[in-house]
Amino acid sequence: MLSKNKFQLPEIESFNDNNIKVMALGGLGEVGKNMYLVECNDEIIIIDSGILFPDDTYGIDYVIPDYTYLKINEDKIVGLFITHGHEDHIGGIPNLLRAVNVKAVYATGLAVGLIKAKMSECNGVSINLIEYSDQSVYKFKNFEVSFFKTNHSIPDSHGIAIKTRLGYILHTGDFKIDLTPLTNMTDFGKITDYAKSGVLCLLSDSTNANVNKFTTSEKRIGESIKSIFAAIKGRIIISTFASNIYRVQQIIEASVETKRKVIVFGRSMEKCVNVAQKLNYIKAPQNTFINAKDFQYISPEHLTILSTGSQGEPLAALSRIADGTHKKIKIIPGDTIVFSSSAIPGNQQSINKTINKLYKAGANVIVNSPLVDTHASGHAGETELLLMLALVRPKYFVPIHGEFSMQKRHMDLAIESGIPKENCFILENGEVLTFTDDRVFCNYCVPSGNTYVDSNNFEINGNIIKERKLLADDGLVSLVFKVDGKFNLIGTVEFFSRGFIYMKSSEDLVNQIKQKARTIYTSYIKKYPKATKQQIEYNIILEMGAYLQQATNRKPIIIPSILVCKTI
Repeated sequence: MLSKNKFQLPEIESFNDNNIKVMALGGLGEVGKNMYLVECNDEIIIIDSGILFPDDTYGIDYVIPDYTYLKINEDKIVGLFITHGHEDHIGGIPNLLRAVNVKAVYATGLAVGLIKAKMSECNGVSINLIEYSDQSVYKFKNFEVSFFKTNHSIPDSHGIAIKTRLGYILHTGDFKIDLTPLTNMTDFGKITDYAKSGVLCLLSDSTNANVNKFTTSEKRIGESIKSIFAAIKGRIIISTFASNIYRVQQIIEASVETKRKVIVFGRSMEKCVNVAQKLNYIKAPQNTFINAKDFQYISPEHLTILSTGSQGEPLAALSRIADGTHKKIKIIPGDTIVFSSSAIPGNQQSINKTINKLYKAGANVIVNSPLVDTHASGHAGETELLLMLALVRPKYFVPIHGEFSMQKRHMDLAIESGIPKENCFILENGEVLTFTDDRVFCNYCVPSGNTYVDSNNFEINGNIIKERKLLADDGLVSLVFKVDGKFNLIGTVEFFSRGFIYMKSSEDLVNQIKQKARTIYTSYIKKYPKATKQQIEYNIILEMGAYLQQATNRKPIIIPSILVCKTI
């Protein structure tokens, strides 16, 4: 069932009862910013602390959840549990720890190394990092937390099982079911053991719920990449997600087989490769990797350039290569660019721009297609989601991690699998699903929303983002009113435009705007002779805003200035 709109629900800042509550501060209705909470009495368990990369930046690097609810209830937090090491699950940890007292952060394998590397760059922020395994069990007053292995596009992915007095709450994390995995198999036995004990609620990854085919095995992509590398004679520039360590290892193996040296470009790629090498997740013969000083001396047919930028990010290495602004790499005839990735929703336009620039520069470009396998998703398609539902057999179901259409399709699959419609809930961030001894309901919400972070790690108010968007879309208008000591107008109203209209070719409109501004000003002064300067300016903003929207169908930012001039 669809929950009520959260704006129709009373907002609660703290609970103090024996009911089991499930909620998200991020990750619902979006792909990223994952943060889920399970609460009972005086204890809160947090699952993941991620970031979201915005579609339109407006000076913003990433988005994190609003942590207000956690700040208010920080004494209840028993720990933050991490499912895996992708940025949309660990990227917000420094911001969270800077704002909220979290007693311990539990992670495993590669995620531990990536979190340590991230925290080493954060001065003054401490972390109590505890490494778990799939055999670990942590007991609290109201909860018992355990883990089960899953497959994803990064090593050491786990689902999390939270035992409550009403049964297990299972969180799958991001997963797919790979029957020929490069490392461990999904722990089907442990999942069915939870099912036998009784699963109260399943929270399951919805990212590929609209994909009606079984996800391609990562092993098949490795074979395809080796085939592509063997057929290319010139230099290869290949871009993938920095944290897709399986793919990076396969690229390195393909390079070694075709006698190519590898150089890594892009800060996030360099960091991930460095951490993965130290932890022995990436293995390569000695001297496989070369540095920026040496790569110019390697012949093109013996070189692989591994870079960031698979999503068309403006500042990533591949985008700068395409623009011709990269300090070290310029496109040369015979270059082949391989996109070993799929588009994150909202990024396709940026990717297409990068691809077109690469073609114009003279490169060949290979992307994932039905004819060429360069990428396999790390998320389960319909059949795999149905299999997870069949294995878990939950009483209640909540689709997580995905846009609304993905959540809706996942809910439909759950109903097809036999879960009653009234036991399925599509929630929004902030909505609270409450389990009591005899019923389940969603009648409350908690403070939630977005916090915007810029490149200097400063949090930017949402109103500033709205103003930046208005400036980008509709521009700015400045109106200057010169007045005497009694606020009577002197001369004409001065008008300035930035990004709104081109004044030289819009004289008639400019004159109309000036006249309208004069009329608004004089009418208000006549009606309210004792009005303050601030009241007059506020009225100008309101009335001129309505006039400009009607006249031009645009809503520029309006800045009125009343200048009191001395008269002789």
